[in-house]
Formats: sequence, C-alpha cells, structure tokens
Amino acid sequence: MASKKREIQLQTVVNSQSLWDEMLQNKGLTVIDVYQAWCGPCKAMQPLFRKLKNELNEDELLHFVVAEADNIVTLQSFRDKCEPVFLFSVYHEIVFVDSDAEDGEESPYESAEQLYSIAIIKPDAVIARKSLEIKKKILEAGFVIEIEDKRVLTEQQVRDFYSRIADQPDFEDFVLFMTNGLSHILVISQGNEEQPAWEETEPNPETETKVYEDNHHEVAPPTLRKEKRYSLQEYLERQHISQLCDIEEGIANVNKFIDMFFPDFKSMKNLKLEKILALLRPDLFQEKKENVLGIIHDEGFKILMQRPIVLSEEEAQTLCKEYENEDYFENLIKKMTSGPSLALVLLRDNCLQHWKELIGPSSVEKAKTSVPESLCVQFAVEGLPINQLYGSDSLETAEKEIQYFFPPQQTLALIKPHVTQEQREEILKYIKEVGFEITQMKEMLLNEEAADKIYSKIKTKDFYKDVLEVLSEGPSLVMILTKWNAVSDWRRLMGPVDPDEAKLLSPDSIRAQFGTSVLKNAVHGSSNIQEAMETIDQMFEMLVPENPEGN
Repeated sequence: MASKKREIQLQTVVNSQSLWDEMLQNKGLTVIDVYQAWCGPCKAMQPLFRKLKNELNEDELLHFVVAEADNIVTLQSFRDKCEPVFLFSVYHEIVFVDSDAEDGEESPYESAEQLYSIAIIKPDAVIARKSLEIKKKILEAGFVIEIEDKRVLTEQQVRDFYSRIADQPDFEDFVLFMTNGLSHILVISQGNEEQPAWEETEPNPETETKVYEDNHHEVAPPTLRKEKRYSLQEYLERQHISQLCDIEEGIANVNKFIDMFFPDFKSMKNLKLEKILALLRPDLFQEKKENVLGIIHDEGFKILMQRPIVLSEEEAQTLCKEYENEDYFENLIKKMTSGPSLALVLLRDNCLQHWKELIGPSSVEKAKTSVPESLCVQFAVEGLPINQLYGSDSLETAEKEIQYFFPPQQTLALIKPHVTQEQREEILKYIKEVGFEITQMKEMLLNEEAADKIYSKIKTKDFYKDVLEVLSEGPSLVMILTKWNAVSDWRRLMGPVDPDEAKLLSPDSIRAQFGTSVLKNAVHGSSNIQEAMETIDQMFEMLVPENPEGN
C-alpha cells in the first residue's frame, strides 16, 4: 500500500489555468509532462521520475507534474501535437534589471511590488463596441490600466506578439484579421490586492481530516486558509470575455512589448497627466488674454481645446456659486454674462493642483495676504474682488465641465488607397496630436455599395465613376473621429480638395502633404453633422457582427 500511495503522489495533475499559475510558484525544479486529453501523459517516463524522486529525496525542490494542454491557455501552442513534450520550470528569487537602468536601479517594468501585463483588445471586439465593457471589468477586478493606445497593428507587431501560435495553419488569416482594424493596447498592473480579483480559498475538509504518520505518532495538519489572486487571463476567462482580449503576462515578453508599443512608458508612467477646465472671465479675456495664455504656456500646460463662450445667467450662477451670499453677487453675474469668457481644456502633469497654486485663492483680498505672486493678484479687476480665473475644483467636476462646455462630436473620416503605409502612420499620428480620438477604425475595400454610403452627395455626378475606380485600387481606412467640433476641425485639417490649392492656402494640411491630385487627395470627411451621423450609422452598422456577444 505504501508504494501505491507514493505512485499517486509522484505527479501532480494540472488541468486548468489557475492550477498552472499555482504550479509555477513551486520552488526548485518542476518537470512538466504536457499531454493531450485524447492520449494522456507519457507513462514510460514515470519509472525514471520515481527513481529520481526516491534517490534524491527532495520533496520541496524537485516536482513532477502532468499538464493537460487542452484546458490551459499558456499551453495552447502545444495543442494538436502527438509527440511527448516535457517542460522544465525553475523558480527562485530573482531581481530583474533593465539593461538601460543605472547600476542598482530597478527595471521600470518589474519589481517585487509591481508587475505588468500587456492586453490587446482585438478588432472584432472594438467594432462590436466591447472595449469599454472589457476595461470596466478589468478595473472592477482591482487591476490598474497604466497606459493605453488605439491603433491598427502592423504585420510585424502581430507576428511578434503572436509568435507562439505562428505554426497554426490559419495564422496568415489571423495576421490579416489583426491588421485589418483598430485594436486597443493596454499596459495593466496588479493594482490593489484587496479588490475582488482576490478570492479566499476555503480549507479542504478532506485534507483537514487526513492524518499523517511522523515517527509512528499521528499528527493532524494545521488548518490553512490562504488567498490567491486570479491572473488577468484567468479572470477574463471567468468573465467569459477572454476570446475578445489576448493577454501576455510573461515578464520577458512584457518588457519587449512595452518597449515596442510604448517606447516612452519609462518616463510616462511616473507622470500624473490630468485634464481640467479653466476659464478667463469676460474682463480678463478682453483685456489680457495673450498675457494669460503666455503664462499658461510657460508653466507647462498644454491647451487641448479653447472656445469663447457667452454664459447664460444659469451657467454664470453655477460657476460663481461660492459667491452667492456676497453683496456683489448680482453685479458679478451681470459681468459674467456681459460678454464672452474664454473656456480652456488644460493638460499637464498634476494639472489640478498646479493650476490651483498658480491662480491662487478665489478672493483677491485673501490672495494678497497669502499668495501675492498669484495670478489672482496679478490680474485683479477693479470693482470685482474675486479671482478673474476659474479652475475645476476636482477631477470629477473637471470631467463633467469639459463634457458640458466641449460636448464631443463625431465625424466620418477616410484615408484613401493610394496613401502608403508610412504615410498612413504619419496621418494617424497627426490626427491624435491635434486632439482627435479614433473611436472606431476599419480597413476595407470599398465596393460601390459601401462607397455610395460615404459619397452619397456626389454619386449622381459624371465623375463619380472615377472616384469608384480610385477606391477600388486597394483597401481604404474608414474611421470615426471624436472631438469637440469634430466635423469642421477635420475638414480644416484635411485642407482644400485640390492638393495644389491646399499647398498654397493650407500648407500644413493633410491634402497638401499627401495628396497627388483631386481624386487622389489622401483623405475624405463628412461635410456636416447630419451627413456625418447618417454615414457613421450606415457604415459601422455594416461592420458590427450580427452576434457581438460571440455566443
């Protein structure tokens, strides 16, 4: 009976991703027999393993495991193979050092406290509008999205990230699929360990009742309650969304892909970039606008958006609510509604706090006493004892105020087939730099039916057949761009229809830089808001899968 018990304990069975993750924490050497469910593990090696185990007598440093590839995501590259496969896992305390770091400096990506994963939300999930749901679930589980980007992956990026499945027969089709639409790339850290991604493991009653022999004395094992955290991959599987999002959690590969997708991550991860709403009240806007904007620039703020706006009485009362019990409140509201104020969206590291410190208190009298160098004192207006500059009082308020004063708008944009891949990348970079968010993107060959939806205004014109001919030369990139005033801003960024005219009138425009003729003028956009919404509804209804849940 003793030998039978020893045989059972020889190899631990691992048949799920969670058990695989736990197994990797075994200290010492672990020998893993990877098998397919239909054929089972390699029994011929078990006598050798048993001999080694008995001779070395190393229960803590030598482990033998059988792992079923069919049910473990990490082993998917070993599926559908019939030959025996043995893997080895060696675990001990390791300090990872970045090759670019100074001596003794930790890598920016790994430390005992901070580990990262890379997640790619695939194009079909983006088209099906699942990105927000996936990110919400990741955050709810206690993980932190450190940085993210939306982009069409290059062929080389897909081949590098998915090299583990490159030998699969449909890999080339998969590469085409991944380079044919917008993906979301996320760098994710472990975050707060007390969030729901942690689960307390209940004691096993069977284990607790077992009795072990120790020098002929019966000793009951102690009752243990330990916590384990799901890996990001396992958590997404439990949420039934893992098929929409691919995860890389291997330390070496995460380093490589962070460098590939986010080369500035090392410097950016320590920044606390924030957006707030700022306001120059009417008197200051009319008299000292350029002075204030110069200071804003010198202090390192980036102005993402700005617009003059005449406030309604209700809007003025909301922004001046803290003064409503003052004698001058009525006069203040009259001033605030007498002419345009200048609304700004500011971006900076630690923007909220820095803006508060720069403009000073809300009262001129208090500012003169406590912060005499503040903008409140510098730009005080006679007869109004309040700060002539306003800023959001919290990031939550800032988000609401920005949405209110700069309501987002969508437009449809098209990058035409004659634009090279290098030029396309430059155009996409330019689009992001001027503040557009690429909400949706899809590369597609526009047939006549699809082209009619985009060019509905000219499809009856004689030259329309030439337009169709240009569009048939290759795939176009169809996008939804989101931004305040998106329609007119995109048309301004495109420039005049004729590239020669664009070079004279708008030399920095996209058509001036990348257009070659009126037909091959690089880009297209909707003419007005109504056309934009109609075209977006028609085009992206074509792209959303009939069953976006994937069931």
